Amino acid sequence: MKLLRITTLLGAVCGCLGLLAAVDTARGDATDPKPEQVDMAALMQQARKYTTPGEQHKLLERFIGEWDTLARIVMPGTSGEGEKGTATFDWLMEGRWIKMQSSGSMMGMQTESFSIMGYDNFKMSYVIVTVGTMDTAMLTSEGDLDPGGEALITYGTLDEYLTGEHDKMVKYVWRFVSDDEMTLEVHDLPIGETNTKVVEITFSRRHPAG
Repeated sequence: MKLLRITTLLGAVCGCLGLLAAVDTARGDATDPKPEQVDMAALMQQARKYTTPGEQHKLLERFIGEWDTLARIVMPGTSGEGEKGTATFDWLMEGRWIKMQSSGSMMGMQTESFSIMGYDNFKMSYVIVTVGTMDTAMLTSEGDLDPGGEALITYGTLDEYLTGEHDKMVKYVWRFVSDDEMTLEVHDLPIGETNTKVVEITFSRRHPAG
């Protein structure tokens, strides 16, 4: 309970600091002989535009639940039916941010990962942060829905430690097949214009028994 109160307080402090900075900017330099009058009502109205969850946040609801996963390496010379795992999506901050915890295997190695996903009103983009046991990197990406709303496409970078490449461009595509199935594709963009997909993970919603 104490941690919750501290977290809530920190969030409130950060929000107040942002608002105070905006007020200070609107007011002008303290040495200005004619500082502008601050319209607090207008400033608060502008802040609500960027701080209130909207239509884009409703997409996050479709992830919530427990899923069975099947991960496959999609590259020349690879084969197999894929490696099984599980994933759980839940609210981190309801209506704003979701978290995903997954476990499984990749190339025979046991893996775990943790992701945070949400929509940033100011960036006007979905943002995703992921960490896992495969490396010591924190992966970030941002993007938006395709025009038809059937896929979420984000772009980011990663460092390829086996080849020494830094900030390699990567594309992530979440395809919404149905309410009970979705896929995550990872595309290695420096490969070329076509056939860039290197990893595909299928998510099948797990329904309660009976």
